[in-house]
Amino acid sequence: MRRGNRHTVSLIADWSLAATAATVLRVLRLFPHEVSIDLAGRALRRATILLPRYRTAMKNLERAFPNKTKAERKEILQGSWDNLARTGLEYAYLDQVFSYDPNDLEAGNIEVKGEENFIRLRDQSKPAIIFTGHLANWELLSICAAKNGLDVTSMFRTPNNQFFADSLIKARSKLMGPVVPSGSGSLFQLTATLERGGRVGLLADQRYKGGLLVPFFGHYAETNPLIAKLARQYDCSVYGARAIRLPNHRFRLEITDPLDLPRSAEGDIDIAKTTALIQGVVESWIREYPEQWIWFHRRWRLGKKTRFADLDQRTKDVHPARSH
Repeated sequence: MRRGNRHTVSLIADWSLAATAATVLRVLRLFPHEVSIDLAGRALRRATILLPRYRTAMKNLERAFPNKTKAERKEILQGSWDNLARTGLEYAYLDQVFSYDPNDLEAGNIEVKGEENFIRLRDQSKPAIIFTGHLANWELLSICAAKNGLDVTSMFRTPNNQFFADSLIKARSKLMGPVVPSGSGSLFQLTATLERGGRVGLLADQRYKGGLLVPFFGHYAETNPLIAKLARQYDCSVYGARAIRLPNHRFRLEITDPLDLPRSAEGDIDIAKTTALIQGVVESWIREYPEQWIWFHRRWRLGKKTRFADLDQRTKDVHPARSH
């Protein structure tokens, strides 16, 4: 099959899949959102062992939690699939899932911890970076920021299916602040936001090929140093934010105080140590609620027996005392 024909077939397949998903979501919206979301979570929980990347996820869990039993790791993975199913289906009900009124906190299903930091970020004129991870329904953070009048430009990875990508961007733009699809030109948009004193939101828990090697659950992982580099370039504050899924379709959103970033003797932000610090924060979040993180991606690509002495200068920058 010629290349042009393959591309056409791929587009038709992507369109068909997106159209089918949209139809299913419209049907599901005919039912109470609690019922649909609960059913999706239970279905994927029970099908865990049959789902893609089961082995990859179990290996990740063994690496992260070597002292847990196989049964305990499988239970975490079941919870992870349950959470992912709920998160995916909640896109169909974003206007119902997020019920939050800053003036009547008892009325909705969202509780906020660190709200004073939301207000501080909203009212300041200096640039700032807010990082998070794929925990619970992480999209609610951007919605909460917008509800509080906090304008955050968030970068996200677009799905390979362009029709899914278009629908996601439309859904997000209605309830969130500006979104920047990752790819060509995205860095320019982020730096432009910081240059005018704006706020940028970035995910910090993804593997980045060729990135800095920093510890993550006791093993080195290639990590994007972009947050630290931007913080150094614009000398801006860095906050962490996370979503926590609670029982009965409730959520707690948290934002930390600004991190005390490591600096060099000259007073510049240390990129390697700051990257490691941020990964440490994300790791602590995951350890607290491991079933609410996505374990299916290959976060670690280094060999299990990789030694400190085998690693290159990227690691020496993070742990100079251990590089000899």
